[in-house]
Amino acid sequence: MQDEPFSTDATPPEAAAGPVMEGLAVIEATLATLPFAPGVYRMLDAEGNALYVGKARSLRKRVVAYTQIARLPERLRRMVFETRKMEIVTTGSEAEALLLEANLIKRLRPRFNIVLRDDKSYPWLVLTEDHPFPQIAKHRGEKKKGASYWGPFASAWAVNQTITALQRVFLLRTCRDTVFDSRTRPCLLFQIKRCSAPCVGRVDAEGYAALVKDAKRYLTGETPTLQKKLAAEMEQAAENLEFERAAALRDRIRGLTHIQGQDNINLAGVGDADVVAIHQAAGQSCVQVFFFRGGRNNGNRAFYPSHAKGDAGPEEVLEAFLTQLYDDLPPPPLVLVSHDVPEAALVAEALTLRAGRKVEIHRPQRGDKKTAIDHAATNAREALERRLAESTAQTALLEGVAQVFELPETPRRIEVYDNSHIQGANPYGVMIVGGPEGFIKNAYRKYGIKAVGPGTGGDDFAMMREVFERRFGRALKEDPERSGETWPDLVLIDGGQGQLSAATAIMAELGLEDIPLVGVAKGPDRDAGREWFYRMGKEPFQLPPRDPVLYYLQRLRDEAHRFAITTHRAGRSKALTKSELDEIPGVGTAIKRRLLNHFGSARGVRQAGLEDLTNCPGIGPSMAKRIHEHFHPGASPARNA
Repeated sequence: MQDEPFSTDATPPEAAAGPVMEGLAVIEATLATLPFAPGVYRMLDAEGNALYVGKARSLRKRVVAYTQIARLPERLRRMVFETRKMEIVTTGSEAEALLLEANLIKRLRPRFNIVLRDDKSYPWLVLTEDHPFPQIAKHRGEKKKGASYWGPFASAWAVNQTITALQRVFLLRTCRDTVFDSRTRPCLLFQIKRCSAPCVGRVDAEGYAALVKDAKRYLTGETPTLQKKLAAEMEQAAENLEFERAAALRDRIRGLTHIQGQDNINLAGVGDADVVAIHQAAGQSCVQVFFFRGGRNNGNRAFYPSHAKGDAGPEEVLEAFLTQLYDDLPPPPLVLVSHDVPEAALVAEALTLRAGRKVEIHRPQRGDKKTAIDHAATNAREALERRLAESTAQTALLEGVAQVFELPETPRRIEVYDNSHIQGANPYGVMIVGGPEGFIKNAYRKYGIKAVGPGTGGDDFAMMREVFERRFGRALKEDPERSGETWPDLVLIDGGQGQLSAATAIMAELGLEDIPLVGVAKGPDRDAGREWFYRMGKEPFQLPPRDPVLYYLQRLRDEAHRFAITTHRAGRSKALTKSELDEIPGVGTAIKRRLLNHFGSARGVRQAGLEDLTNCPGIGPSMAKRIHEHFHPGASPARNA
């Protein structure tokens, strides 16, 4: 059934006056047009921001509950009172409504919902299959044709461990195609028995294909069968007096045994499954997820869903978590949970719809599965305890910052700015953000500077002006009332009195004089621990060398410096590797590789005649003509051929 969105913001004239009753009047007006059908409803505030997203088997029966104010908890009363508009989407089933609800919650992050704040992508293992000798590598982002993918993995470390195992046991190559094509002798990985060196013919296509086939069997969970096969091959090689091959097979068997013994929890007889356990303390929740694929542990990750303190039990949080976790992640056939999910059958139906095959949600009571759940619950408890301890220490540091800089209240968002360049070349400005939960890395921003360039020597004041105008100019345009959470309570800049004066002038031009600015400058000998702090209208000062607040401010400054340096280096590397071939319309990665392999360099391509270009493998006459005309506009093909 097609989704049918509609909305209403009408308020009946007979409704009681005053802001307290406006939300109730909006809901009552919406009820008049609500169907008895499944769907999703959104409650919006006066600015159009989502307050709450909910799903229902019957929209009218569900929404009518919000009109009974006396029966609602205080949290939902506040939500009703702030509601100024409702948007409704009907769906074909309650399961479809649940999937849509999870998607909207993750995207809109409503204040009154349980929200999974997870901006990190999951790494996958990719085996390229569009090459005679497939490459094994780590992958993030959109999946492409011509490759096989395994995952997800909980972290880059987990996928790197698997790649190392595949190198050790199956000798698969990890180098890029450009490196592979240019090798003339085996690399170090061949010497340490981590690669079969197909680049120089140490293994033929048939032999390498057999290694790839074995690797796929391992990744799909056929490890015992594979181990028996390798053992039989080793014995046969020994009987044939092929001792070198037998030794190589022995090393592969040892490697397979080693990686099998690394898992500290085991799910016997289970191929693909996720183990999900929750722990709550001090009004916060931690959900620990272990990813099992092909019978192997692909690592674990801790999540901290946001919700009102003490307002949601573990069962409710776990249910909301599952639907949001699998919004952009393919669910496995089995999900093991530590608590009973209130609507487990509905969630399983929604995940089945999402996966295109049956998905089961199960709370084990005994055996290996129960052991795995207990292990995940222990990890959840320990992770939350560490987080609470760090949060307490972080709060004390932020209170110290407020005292040092005489702020009106404890800062919840500190922004630090720095820039990096070499004599004006590849200039970048960056912003990092810190708060009660540490560094907020999804709020980091990088700015490619346009105001300065090579040969200018680098004008730090001009760079700062551009960064501030872009950062705060956009913020003013998007949130002129400054009611959002993306406005800083304190801004730190890397520099002394001159940089501080320039930044203050820029902020005054933008009408943001009330945001506290502090300049952080090292002493003449550039020693950490002897920083000077500058504020407008105040004498510069230093903090005692062992002051915890000083260490915290140093960490903020050093993180900004690290981010600026890595951003600059990445930009410089990109500029160095950029080829003039990239400017030719229609020339992609594959054609560029063929041209460089054939002519040796971009200069060789530029100097080539039309006939030479046409003779290049994989370059047709039309593409050869386009390349030639790009480098020789208006020239006669015969003269340049």
